[in-house]
Amino acid sequence: MSLPHQQEIACQQVLVEDSSVFSIQWSVFPAPLAARLTPEMLLNRYLAYIRRCTATIIRPHCSAPGIRFRLLGSRWSLISFRAPVEEQHAVVLRICGGMLVQPGHRERGELRFAIKEEPDGIRVSLELSGYCPLILGSPLPSPFRRLLYRLSQAAIHRLVTVRFLALLYRELFGSTARVRVVGVKVRDGQPV
Repeated sequence: MSLPHQQEIACQQVLVEDSSVFSIQWSVFPAPLAARLTPEMLLNRYLAYIRRCTATIIRPHCSAPGIRFRLLGSRWSLISFRAPVEEQHAVVLRICGGMLVQPGHRERGELRFAIKEEPDGIRVSLELSGYCPLILGSPLPSPFRRLLYRLSQAAIHRLVTVRFLALLYRELFGSTARVRVVGVKVRDGQPV
């Protein structure tokens, strides 16, 4: 089977009308080799990747109540999620707190790991929705706070997810295809 010489990764990150963040990244993998992927495997690989790509500065800690992205070896959680919920073709982590989440919005938002069959292959996606970052400060963030978020958390999140999808592709297919990030529009909002 011949693999493409270029991997496309679709990406959108916007601040939606209610001032929460919507971010999605996906790539379509060739079906024969990606067929063995499950949303649970995707989540587990992502957690291992976060630990590795941050040189263990961020350590995902899994327990019965949920998953916490802890800073170094401390009990400080940057972002906390309830226990994973399985849905059809997806695993969902619902946000329940953390230092990077606005007070008053700690029980809002989710991170979704999904795998979906498409005519061209298997779509592997990571979607963050309903998230209210502390750095935005309020439901009506100033232009400075939006810029600060765009240059920090949004840029890091995009880099991490794009690299994760590229690494997963290489691990599954042993291919070093060039990566091309393409903008898509899934939801309306202000780009961040």
